[in-house]
Amino acid sequence: MEEKAIFAGGCFWCMVKPFDTMPGIKRVISGYTGGHVPNPTYEQVASHQTGHTEAVEIIFDPQVISYQELVNIYWQQTDPTDAMGQFQDRGDSYRPVIFVQNEEQQKIAEQSKKELEQSGRFDQPIVTQIEPAQPFYPAEDYHQNFYQKNPLRYEMEEAGGRTAFLKDHWSK
Repeated sequence: MEEKAIFAGGCFWCMVKPFDTMPGIKRVISGYTGGHVPNPTYEQVASHQTGHTEAVEIIFDPQVISYQELVNIYWQQTDPTDAMGQFQDRGDSYRPVIFVQNEEQQKIAEQSKKELEQSGRFDQPIVTQIEPAQPFYPAEDYHQNFYQKNPLRYEMEEAGGRTAFLKDHWSK
């Protein structure tokens, strides 16, 4: 049995590896969702004219890894206090969103967000959105598994503020 989870947290290149390496993950696909243009290209999404957000679609085995565990991993990859981008990636196509597939995912995501808000881990409001899943369009092949294909460029992307922020907020 397989289930899907869709998360947006800035550049999709940086959102693949944390999930891809976990037991129970079948595939992590970089792509676009939440917009009004069918089958958008990277260039169209980057123009900020399609309404799409860069995201990852995770196909997982819920017998091995739960949706709750995936949400917990998600929070630890993002700045949930930044509504209009993540780290050096700015604009609506990089906004943090949990796209839920069903009522159960909605409840888990909302409860998890509430717990994060109450944790005191961040001194600003948690602004990550929780929205119903919309059609997901896989990105071009060169975006898939980017951290494996282009490790140096991936490290540069990670170094753009993400690594330091995550270490500062999640290593406690």
